[in-house]
Amino acid sequence: MLGKVVIFFTLALLIFIPCSILIGTLDIRSYYQQSPSIIATTPCADEAPLRVYMYDLPRRFNVGMLDGRNTTEAPVTIADYPLWPDNQGLRRQHSVEYWMMGSLLNGGGNGSEAIDLMGLLGQSKYWQRSGGRDHIFPMTHPNAFRFLRDQLNESIQVVVDFGRYPKGVSNLNKDVVSPYVHFVDSYVDDEPHDPFESRTTLLFFRGGTHRKDKGIVRAKFTKILAGFDDVHYERSSATGENIKLSSKGMRSSKFCLHPAGDTPSSCRLFDAIVSHCVPVIVSDKIELPFENEIDYSQFSLFFSFKEALEPGYMINQLRSFPKQNWTEMWRQLKNISHHYEFHYPPEREDAVNMLWRQIKHKLPGIRQSVHRSQRLKIPDWWKR
Repeated sequence: MLGKVVIFFTLALLIFIPCSILIGTLDIRSYYQQSPSIIATTPCADEAPLRVYMYDLPRRFNVGMLDGRNTTEAPVTIADYPLWPDNQGLRRQHSVEYWMMGSLLNGGGNGSEAIDLMGLLGQSKYWQRSGGRDHIFPMTHPNAFRFLRDQLNESIQVVVDFGRYPKGVSNLNKDVVSPYVHFVDSYVDDEPHDPFESRTTLLFFRGGTHRKDKGIVRAKFTKILAGFDDVHYERSSATGENIKLSSKGMRSSKFCLHPAGDTPSSCRLFDAIVSHCVPVIVSDKIELPFENEIDYSQFSLFFSFKEALEPGYMINQLRSFPKQNWTEMWRQLKNISHHYEFHYPPEREDAVNMLWRQIKHKLPGIRQSVHRSQRLKIPDWWKR
């Protein structure tokens, strides 16, 4: 590739993985202005823009999934890229692929689905050249490509966590962790005279309390957190009205509980961040987005399952947490919350911009993997 790595981008929308349509260049150089105590200097010395190429395939592999009534096969362009529909409900939290695709369209250019797509990719000279190592698959639904993941284990995957992925398929070394798209509205006018005293609830949670795997901790919290006057712990479903109630509750609470769900992460963490409610994370195996650039300990508290399930321990820790320390965390949340916003058109330093920069950090590893695969004469001994 003559010193330049080109990434071929295929989009996953909701559960399936579709393809996309343009050639463009993104400038993802850092624009950070925040304090170095929370934002680390980017380690990537190469300041050249990241070049991203997308496959030119029919809409049924991408935005066509948003509206099954539209049977148009022509590739989508910036002129007819649809707005995210209001009636998609829970699907919004898994819509990272939509915003990433929109960022490329806006940046300029030429403008069983999963199985069909893999057949098309297998015929591509670009896929064959690298074995898919320089391809990106956004897969932010935990069941995306569930039965075909072994075909993607060389590619970069954009995931929200690794809860349902074997280590040989997806891991931190080659893949990128994305935030969920938050449900609640962002708190844009959070300017009280005394933010600590204005938030009268100590700890807040509204959501599903019966979950699989480590998410069983939520059911246990129902008993452990009962009887505390300053704690709101309530079972709820994600309806429009309940989302509004959750937003109101988060904005009036000092701390927002984020226990593990069916997988280690959930949308609730990012709802708390954009509500400027200090996250209390109880998820032993959680991986967090942008962690090479953002220090979560500056605005979040972490408890192990063992600590959180000890009666009274977590509440006592929160009640004794110094007001000055909490206020500094609240300020940090206000400073970094824009990194968890998804926009179309994209905005500088938003979540999509951050994701592209994370992908750029993977380029040296991609180069090594591609070059190494091209010279091996026997099966890779590291995979035995």
